Amino acid sequence: MPIYNARLASLDLAEVRRYAGLAKANFDQEMIEDAAQEALLTISPRSAYQLYDYDCQKGVIKATPELPLAGKSIHKHLAGCEKVLAISATIGPEIVEAITRHFEEGRYAHSVLLDAAATEAVEETANALEKMLSPRIKAQGFATRWRFSPGYGDWPLEAQQRFMPLTGAEEIGLTLTESMMLSPRKSITAIIGLYRPEQSSQQSSQPGCASCGQRDCPSRRK
Repeated sequence: MPIYNARLASLDLAEVRRYAGLAKANFDQEMIEDAAQEALLTISPRSAYQLYDYDCQKGVIKATPELPLAGKSIHKHLAGCEKVLAISATIGPEIVEAITRHFEEGRYAHSVLLDAAATEAVEETANALEKMLSPRIKAQGFATRWRFSPGYGDWPLEAQQRFMPLTGAEEIGLTLTESMMLSPRKSITAIIGLYRPEQSSQQSSQPGCASCGQRDCPSRRK
């Protein structure tokens, strides 16, 4: 599986604030900046990916063995797609250890902010992978749908067990717990649909928070 190690020079502080549940709060900006800086010094961004053909009529990834996708939301999201990218991204275990250490030392606010910065960092790691692949995808005449992960919509989290190996996750050090959570904790897997704009009239689901039913989430984008 191809591997890409991104270099993150900065984090979006507004996103760090949002992930910490502080989007509308009057909170010390310097503390947010400190957490973001520590995150950048601690993380080890890595990502992996693989391209597969996709049967959008049957909702099946043409891997070996083939993987049928369960749930109406993922079928709708990938409507009209000919191929899919299966991706994984992580920022390593050290940042999780740092979050835990700060909490145990009683630096609760900093621990929460560092956790939020780590969430933003893994999203940026996946963004960097997409940015790197974008010219190749466009050169082949494809456009992309936004990334969709197991647990979104009605695509069950249990799908992670069969989907994760398609992403090359093990090659960047990811494992799966008994509760279907990724380890290290600050990691993601996702699917990205590739479609030909001139041939597709289908509309995918709304990106990110708009597709999620958890309306009271403190990190929700309004």
